[in-house]
Amino acid sequence: MSRQGGRGTESKKMNSELFTLTYGALVTQLCKDYENDEDVNKQLDKMGYNIGVRLIEDFLARSNVGRCHDFRETADVIAKIAFKMYLGITPSITNWSPGGDEFSLILENNPLVDFVELPDNHSTLIYSNLLCGVLRGALEMVQMAVDVKFVQDTLKGDSITEIRMKFIRRIEDNLPAGEE
Repeated sequence: MSRQGGRGTESKKMNSELFTLTYGALVTQLCKDYENDEDVNKQLDKMGYNIGVRLIEDFLARSNVGRCHDFRETADVIAKIAFKMYLGITPSITNWSPGGDEFSLILENNPLVDFVELPDNHSTLIYSNLLCGVLRGALEMVQMAVDVKFVQDTLKGDSITEIRMKFIRRIEDNLPAGEE
């Protein structure tokens, strides 16, 4: 019986490593398919957005999280539940703007960049840009328009990885006339 207990941890580590390596292969292929890093960054964001649009249903079903009342509560759910659930990490939330509409997620450990070194000819590549798209897509599905971007990245020599999120507006449901 004690062997099976260790298997779960081993299996999760293998799954995360497989995911990391698969993601690396995806980024490598995009770098071959597109002429410049900016196009690769856009493609990663677009792919992430499409993942986020679909992932939100799974997240809401598995987490039993209710509607967030403000952006601070949304930040807590993203950092403490969503990142933990899907990437196995819990980023810290810092650098709130005075208006409470902008904050940073600090990733002490970004599992997407394990085993990765950026070549010199890809200095403007935002390797983990998929995450920005996922966050944007998922939040749009719960009626929140946000701007998400990497501010710092350990792959580029920064001491931390920082994702900046800014609340833009609440998206209103536009129901056809007569369907309320």
